[in-house]
Amino acid sequence: MKLETTAAKQRSQVQRHWLNKPRLRIRTSERKIFLFLVDVLIINLALAIPWLLATEEGRSLATIVSPYKWYITLTIVWCVSAFIFDVYNLARSASTTNIVRNIGLAALTTVLVYTLIPWLTPPLQSRTLVFAFAGLVLGGLVSWRVIYAQLFVQPQFRQRALVIGAGWAGRTLVESLGNVTHDANPFRGTGYELVGFIDDNPELTGGQVVGVPVLGGRDVLVPMASALHIDELILAITQRHAIADDLFDELLRCREMGVHVTTMSSVYENLTGRVPVQHVGRDLYLALPSGDRPSERVYTAVKRLFDVVVAAFGMIVLAVVAMFVAIGNHFNSPGPLFYQQDRVGKGGKPFLVYKFRSMIPDAEAETGAVWATTNDDRITPVGRFLRKTRLDELPQFINVLKGEMSLIGPRPERPEFVEHLAQSIPFYRARHAVRPGITGWAQVSYRYGSSDDDARIKLEYDLYYVNHMSPLLDIRIMLRTIQVMLAFKGQ
Repeated sequence: MKLETTAAKQRSQVQRHWLNKPRLRIRTSERKIFLFLVDVLIINLALAIPWLLATEEGRSLATIVSPYKWYITLTIVWCVSAFIFDVYNLARSASTTNIVRNIGLAALTTVLVYTLIPWLTPPLQSRTLVFAFAGLVLGGLVSWRVIYAQLFVQPQFRQRALVIGAGWAGRTLVESLGNVTHDANPFRGTGYELVGFIDDNPELTGGQVVGVPVLGGRDVLVPMASALHIDELILAITQRHAIADDLFDELLRCREMGVHVTTMSSVYENLTGRVPVQHVGRDLYLALPSGDRPSERVYTAVKRLFDVVVAAFGMIVLAVVAMFVAIGNHFNSPGPLFYQQDRVGKGGKPFLVYKFRSMIPDAEAETGAVWATTNDDRITPVGRFLRKTRLDELPQFINVLKGEMSLIGPRPERPEFVEHLAQSIPFYRARHAVRPGITGWAQVSYRYGSSDDDARIKLEYDLYYVNHMSPLLDIRIMLRTIQVMLAFKGQ
């Protein structure tokens, strides 16, 4: 009786908290579109205003709009800069500190590149015009993003959600989002407001799981969804194919009320860019691509052609860099210029990967195969710079030309580690379904891995890439790789 009273009081408090909140919710996909459209509007106005004030052709709408190529070029340059600095990451966009730094760098990069492009940009010959343009872009974007980070992440602008299941899957969802957003409220920057858990375990009712209240069992699902104006139900049940009939009926009733029903894995993928491998169990549909996509063969062929063309030009860069690396190694760590190592490629086939040597000769003679660690004393001074800038990977253009690797894909792992990781991590071998890459989604999204847990998280990113391979995702990875290299974030 006492437990039921506590749960009832908690549900009443949650109801009072939400009933007076205005409903102006913005979905996750809508938030990104909203951010992009306002960003583009600001940067184009920042160009139009100085131009309008300086032109002698008359201040009219036709004068502003007629040179449309200027605005198209500016928008394209902004898109490239935005991808490089990842300014449409919703979790980071909710943090004033993170977004001011990233949006500032993206804005300054856009202005610098745009003013140096001939023919497709306006002749901003006056320094006053250039500084006015730069000031409006920087000031406008930073101000707008601060407003977004302070206002549009408030509860009244978020999707109200209930999580069905307070077990391992539900906890993992909340904890993973907490790690992504680094916020006391893990859903703050995601566009969701997590109202509570629904779980049939009576011992949990009235309490909290990872800081989120458990409102009751399936019997309160429909009334709570109605009373709290819930927008979405997140099904966090590992064996979702074995849902009881009465819970299934409750979910259908909620759907009839207009409440959207989705799965934990879907939300997890959308918000983290990863596949929850430990949650999906043996559900191949969730961890691997489903069926043949009509454009898959075209995409694969075009990607291979792009790989060969870029790798051919890359060999010229490799030859130039190799001279400086050889000179540096001669004075700091004499030994071979290149380093060869066994790796596992597409289809599980072994191959030799080429890299600039970044460690002392025979670095693993005594230890055997071990992961490199931060501040590893085996790394040479030149090797540390090569790793930080990812230039040690340049010789892998040879592997690309040989067809053993691609420019973009999961990083190839050593056979010794593959055998161990395949036994402890579900779906680990699924990453061998595509050619390994010089750079990849895991490399630009996560730090250098040196443990089994790091390998699991990087696998989640790799499987996301395998499932969602596309030209747009490849472009994002290439641009993010540039940012990683310039910021010396390599290991």
